[in-house]
Amino acid sequence: MAMLTLDHLTIVAPTLTEGVEHVNDCLGIEVPFGTRHQYMGTHNHRLQLGENVYLEIVALDPDGVDPGRARWFGVDDPRQVRSDWERKRRLRGWVAAIASIEGFVRRRSEFGEVVPLPFNEPEFAFAIPADGSLPMGGVLPSLIDHRDDPTRMSDIPDLGARLISFSLQHPEPEEIRATYDGLKIDRPPEIRAGAVFRYEAEIETPDGLRTLW
Repeated sequence: MAMLTLDHLTIVAPTLTEGVEHVNDCLGIEVPFGTRHQYMGTHNHRLQLGENVYLEIVALDPDGVDPGRARWFGVDDPRQVRSDWERKRRLRGWVAAIASIEGFVRRRSEFGEVVPLPFNEPEFAFAIPADGSLPMGGVLPSLIDHRDDPTRMSDIPDLGARLISFSLQHPEPEEIRATYDGLKIDRPPEIRAGAVFRYEAEIETPDGLRTLW
C-alpha cells in the first residue's frame, strides 16, 4: 500500500481575514498571504511548520471564478463552514501527500475522485469528494499527489513556527483508530477521546509553545 505523508494542516475559514486573525490569536503570528487558486475559486495564507510541513488558511475567494465543479475543503457550503467555525472547529483537517493517487483512490473511494489541477495544464492532483466535502467529514485527510514536484518550501514564509504534535479528538476513538490502522501513514495525528470531533496542534513559536485549534 502506498505511504501517506503529512503535507499540511488546514484551517478552513469563512473569510481569510477571520482565518488570519484566529491563527494570530492562537500563535501570535500573522500568517502572510499565499496565493489565489484561479482554478478552484479559493485563496490562502501559508506558514512553514518545519520538516516540509506547512499550515494553510484557506477560504472561498469572493472574487474567484466558478470552477465548474465542487471546490475542495467544503467551502461551497458557507453555512457549514460558518457553523464549524462558531463551534470552534477551525483546524478542520490535514492533507496527506501520496504518489500514484489514482490507484489508491480506486481502492478507497471515501477520499473522493481524483481531480488534476490546474484543469488546463495539470501540475498536481487532488482527491475531492463529488460534493466537495472533507473525506469522512474531515476525519480522514485530503489527498494530494505532487507529481514529483513537491511544494517548494522556499515559497512559504518561515516565521519560526514548528509543529510539535497534532491530535484528532473524537467521541469514538477506537473506531477512528481502526480506520487509521487500515492506512499506511507517516506522522498521523494522535487519536484521543473527546466529547466532540476536533483537531488540535501544538506549535512551538518564538513566544513559546501554543495550541492551534
